[in-house]
Amino acid sequence: MIRVERADQIGTIAFDHYKKRNALGADLIDQVLAALAEMKEDGTRVIVLRSALTERVWSAGHDVDELPQANVDPLPYSDPLEKLLRGVRDFPAPVIAMIHGSVWGGACDLVMNCDLVIADQSSSFAITPAKLGLPYNASGLASFMSRLPLCIVKEMFFTAEPLSAERAERSGFINLLVSEEELEEKTYAMARTIASRSAASVAVAKASLNALSQAVPLNPRQFEHLQGLRRSVYFGPDYREGIQAFLEKRAPLFKAPPEIGS
Repeated sequence: MIRVERADQIGTIAFDHYKKRNALGADLIDQVLAALAEMKEDGTRVIVLRSALTERVWSAGHDVDELPQANVDPLPYSDPLEKLLRGVRDFPAPVIAMIHGSVWGGACDLVMNCDLVIADQSSSFAITPAKLGLPYNASGLASFMSRLPLCIVKEMFFTAEPLSAERAERSGFINLLVSEEELEEKTYAMARTIASRSAASVAVAKASLNALSQAVPLNPRQFEHLQGLRRSVYFGPDYREGIQAFLEKRAPLFKAPPEIGS
């Protein structure tokens, strides 16, 4: 489901499961995590995360077929996608997302957890829990907030509509926006530059910046309150309807009231 290459201390992990539009299912994620473990072991200095082919969709996001249909937290700490996000975030060397095509749902969160993003004009980014009635977790929201202005994060989560490449660049999320013809050249040029620097210094900078960017003060009462709000949604009718509508390939009919507690 992936292609893996290593050369000149640069590792490449390319999604290659177009039968499901590179959806982030458990099997694909296991392969990516195994590749990350091997690259950590051999001292890879930078990773490029990409799609193997220039298709219209970079990744369709979390494999919805693997989400629970009701009455269970859809994104627990043990979920394969959550493990992948931690694996990318905690990898000691920088991870560059090379984006051609649209990025959906959990794949958008994955890109948010990469250290750098280089994309071409075909790219767009959508986070879609509002289409499924899915209550997103606090760690995921924090990842978006660490990369984008709050008003853009709210727009993305409220509308579930794609953020264009141009707006993503203006918002500071994309490091380089290039033409399709330049995408691979510019990405690997950046990777070679990073690989030529002090790996120890870069690793400390990555760990420190990640910790500082996620340093959101939240007391236990606030955390329990947020968890209670999430439970009221994934035990409620909207999540059940959203998943069922997706599986039946129809528009969902959400009926739950907006007041979910205070």
